[in-house]
Formats: sequence, structure tokens, C-alpha cells
Amino acid sequence: MKYFETIHEKNSARLTALIAIILLVLLFVVGTTYMDPPEEYGVAVNFGTTDFGKGNVQPKKPVKSEPKEIDKPPQPEVSKAEPTASSETKEEVLTEDNSEAIAIKKQKEAEAKAKAIADAKAKAEADRIAKEKREQEEKKKKLDALIGGVSKSEGTETGSEGNDNKAGDKGQLDGNPYAPSYFGDKGSGTGGVGYGLGGRGKASFKKNIPDCQEEGRVVVEIHVNRSGNVIKAIPGKKGTTGGSCLFEAAKKTALSHKWPADSKAPVKQIGWVEVNFSLGQ
Repeated sequence: MKYFETIHEKNSARLTALIAIILLVLLFVVGTTYMDPPEEYGVAVNFGTTDFGKGNVQPKKPVKSEPKEIDKPPQPEVSKAEPTASSETKEEVLTEDNSEAIAIKKQKEAEAKAKAIADAKAKAEADRIAKEKREQEEKKKKLDALIGGVSKSEGTETGSEGNDNKAGDKGQLDGNPYAPSYFGDKGSGTGGVGYGLGGRGKASFKKNIPDCQEEGRVVVEIHVNRSGNVIKAIPGKKGTTGGSCLFEAAKKTALSHKWPADSKAPVKQIGWVEVNFSLGQ
């Protein structure tokens, strides 16, 4: 196997080998110079042990020199101050037995703390009592407003009667306690029949005889229209003392009532009719 096939490759190999041999010879012949010891560069400094000197004789060892005086900074003078009267007094106080004074101070602090706590408790209790009192007054006012001023009435009886949502005894002082109507005049009638319908004047009626032999009083609630006719009658209201067998006759008697017409009257005005029955009618 040939490495160099052409003339040019052969010439190039010869030339390369020749250059390599020449360089190798130059390295061994010329080379680099080396100094032992190597050269130093810079300024040479003379041997010495001080910053000053005189003469031409160079000592080989450090010379003996006089001791140098080192300037010390001036020290402040320390003067002993004589104890003053205040310091003597303080010293006397400190030398006294302070246990009693400390105990008195602690006692005063404890008393002040206890007094502050007591004052705070008293204030809190007073605030609580005042708050409860205000709440009771508010409740009383609300209750009074709810029952319509009953708490301010001057009566001695207790109880509540009426058709409203507030407690009290609805009606008039000169009214009939058995009447179902809470407004208008007292009213009256003949033949054992009484009635109450405020502002409507006198009424005409026809009394009906019951089928049973019983006596008593029947109170009938009546509803009257503007024409003066009774459009509804409910017997057996408060104040009734007769039996139920009298109710039908009392109802018919109430329905027979006729009042004068009034266009300004309520559409449905409520009143009452009281029918008394006795044996032998």
C-alpha cells in the first residue's frame, strides 16, 4: 500500500520532514538562557534597622540604640470630690431600715387598687339598676299603650271587656252592662223590650211570644243598615238569663225593629235589643 501516490505528495512529505529536523536542531543549539540566581528588577534597599543614620561603615547586625521616649497623652487629674449635704442625706436615707417604708407603700398601692375596683363595681351596679329601671319603665309604657291607658284609670275593679284588641272595659258610664253595643245612647222601649242604637232615634217593633212557659231576659246583638232595617240578629249575648227556648222569640222580636233611615249612618251599625219574658204574657 502506497501512502504517496503522486510526485507532489512525495515532495510535500520531504519538505515537511526537513523543516521538522531543522527546528529540532535549533532547539538544542540555540535554546534559552537561564541565570541562577535569576535577575532581580526594581530598586535595591540598603540594610538598616532605623529610620535615621550617619557614616560610611555598614553594620552587619542591628546596632544598639538609645531607648526612644514615647510621648504619652496627658491624663486628666482625678480629684476626690467631698460629699455634699444632699449625698450625705441620701446615704443616711439609704442606710435606714426601708422595710417599713416599702410595706407602707405596698399597703397604699393595695388600698388604691381595692378602692378603684370597688368604685368600678359600684358604678357597674348603679348602671345595671338604672338600666333595669329604664327597661321597666319602657315595658310599663308599652303595656299602658297596649291596653289603652288602663294603668292610669282611677277605678278599683279588674277585668277586661270589649271587641277590640286592647284590654279595658269598653262602653259608657251610663250604659247597660249587658248591652252588646259600645256606642250611642242608652235607648229604651216598652212592653219589656229595650234597645240601644246610637243616633238613630226611636224604633218600632213587634214582640213575639215564645212557645215555652219560661221567663228570663235575652240580649240580642243586632246589625242595622242605613235604611233602619235589622239585617242580622244574634241572641244569647252577655247579660242573657233566660233559656235557649226564648232565643227564637227574642230573635224575631229583634228582627222586627225598624229605625228611621239615615244616609250618614254606618253601612252596618251594631246595637242591641233586650227582650224580657215573663209568665202570663
